[in-house]
Amino acid sequence: MKQAAKDGGRRNFGLAWLLLCLAFGLHIWDEAAHDFLRYYNATVLTLYSHFSWFPRIDLEFRRWLCGLLGGTLILLLFTPFAYRNARWLRAPGYLFAGVQLLNGFNHIVLTIRGRSVPTVVFDGPAPGFYTAPLLLVLSAFLFWSLRESRPQTAVSGRVM
Repeated sequence: MKQAAKDGGRRNFGLAWLLLCLAFGLHIWDEAAHDFLRYYNATVLTLYSHFSWFPRIDLEFRRWLCGLLGGTLILLLFTPFAYRNARWLRAPGYLFAGVQLLNGFNHIVLTIRGRSVPTVVFDGPAPGFYTAPLLLVLSAFLFWSLRESRPQTAVSGRVM
């Protein structure tokens, strides 16, 4: 009750942050279970062969999985700060929501196209497709929660 009075009844973005972190972890499983790296590495090599400026970042499974899981763990460690509505976490929150929104759209568009580049065709839905809608919904929820929990600013003696 004291917290509600202190922040004027404003929400925090902790639940939205936590749910998007968990959805991202599930999305990593979806990609791993559906052989994401086979398509990713083939796409990178194709783009690199056509555009010399394109970075050749082909990945091996263990390094890719450990990197993503480590990143997700770090994001999860920030959850208590999201529940406290930490100002310094708001900009990274918008970035996290934006990246995951684009990630979700990307997997859906790739599935609709059926390929990433002309020579890399998917056998069924693109890896990560099944959890992509979850990323879209929970990214929107994080955007909404960040907006609803934004700190009050005083202008001309009035609270907006």
